Amino acid sequence: MSGKMRILTSVVVIGVVAAGLGAWIIRGPGPLDFAGGTKVALADYRAGKPTGVPAKLEKASLVERGEYLAKAADCMVCHTKPGEKDYSGGLAFKLPFGTLYSTNITPDKDTGIGNYSDQDFLNAVQHGKRRDGARLYPAMPYTSYTFMTDEDVLAVKAYLFSLPAVRAKAPDNTLSFPFNQRWAMIVWSAVFNPDTRFAPDTSKSPEWNRGAYLAEALAHCGECHTPRNLGLALDNRKKFAGAITAGWRAFNISSDKATGLGNWSDQDLISYLSLGHAPGHGSASGPMGEAVDRSFSQFAPEDIRAIVAYLRSVPPQPSPELPATTAPVAPASHKEGITADARGKMLFAGACASCHGWSGESPVSPMATLTGTWAVNDPAATNVAQIVISGTKRHTPDGALSMPAFGEAYTDDEIAAVANYVTARFGTKGSKLTAKDVAGLRQQTAE
Repeated sequence: MSGKMRILTSVVVIGVVAAGLGAWIIRGPGPLDFAGGTKVALADYRAGKPTGVPAKLEKASLVERGEYLAKAADCMVCHTKPGEKDYSGGLAFKLPFGTLYSTNITPDKDTGIGNYSDQDFLNAVQHGKRRDGARLYPAMPYTSYTFMTDEDVLAVKAYLFSLPAVRAKAPDNTLSFPFNQRWAMIVWSAVFNPDTRFAPDTSKSPEWNRGAYLAEALAHCGECHTPRNLGLALDNRKKFAGAITAGWRAFNISSDKATGLGNWSDQDLISYLSLGHAPGHGSASGPMGEAVDRSFSQFAPEDIRAIVAYLRSVPPQPSPELPATTAPVAPASHKEGITADARGKMLFAGACASCHGWSGESPVSPMATLTGTWAVNDPAATNVAQIVISGTKRHTPDGALSMPAFGEAYTDDEIAAVANYVTARFGTKGSKLTAKDVAGLRQQTAE
């Protein structure tokens, strides 16, 4: 070999090694690497079945099993535009570089997935690859769904194909260059999609393994609650530390005792996931409220307990932007306590106090209590502003509970004022939102 050839070969080898090392550094650990135990193939696991459906549905029909799994995977929320047919797509996801629209996953042959074979469906869910070979954007969480078993994915397909076909073409995406180049997702997937099925950890309990499968593969909790890395993939070095998703803050769900779930009791977590409310911790709204109503509230009780067991094991991750403790109950009289924004107080008095109370403890419903919630203790006031803009409608065992949307009635400046007042009165530190901040939050929400 000539000297020039040796040099060229060395440069190529160094380049490949450097590229591989760079990809490894950016990609980081996988979602289950923190556990550190011995992983085995599912077929070799002898301590139960962590995948599939709960025991009471084991003998149910394929479609019934698929329905449970589709709800566990929260498919309908993202694939249904408000006011339209279930699973018919068209929901807009507003991103800094354009808008993505969810697809129709009803069995319509022209605009849905009616022509998908079993392998086509597996390719889409586990590999992010459409029937025509084009790559899906990771707004479809295939990097989490890749951990689903073939059996479970095909059960979901059977359920979707049992639904009425809806002819509904999603609008074209409006992404700017270079994000509109789907071929780039080939490279992105090669680096960031683990492309592997769930492997049980023999050092953990059967309940833990069930919870891991539910939280990571189906419910894809990390897609909202884990920060992103430079490649916009999940940064599991900060697993479940909280992140801004679709304009809402998904709070820290690691075992951190100050800003995560470490000081929540098991019953608190069970209540929050099942009902969307935990006394002293607040109520779910926005995307988490939808996840509770459409997904977690449909889980079997033993599956909720399994998720709780798994969450307990996730290493603590601090959220330094949040206070170490939440604020206590505010004074019962509006004349006492902090009044950081007089106009915000006036707006709160006219539209909010009758339900939320001046102390933060609601005279109407525990679900409307503000005291103890992370939303009002977040100095950024992200979720406070969003719920004022969008309102909320929650489906509880006692019926629907609603807060009206004020996004059209109030200006951005007024929403900023009331959010700043709420965080100052009921939280540990008042926010300093501006009209520009609120306008930015409006632009990020899905619709």
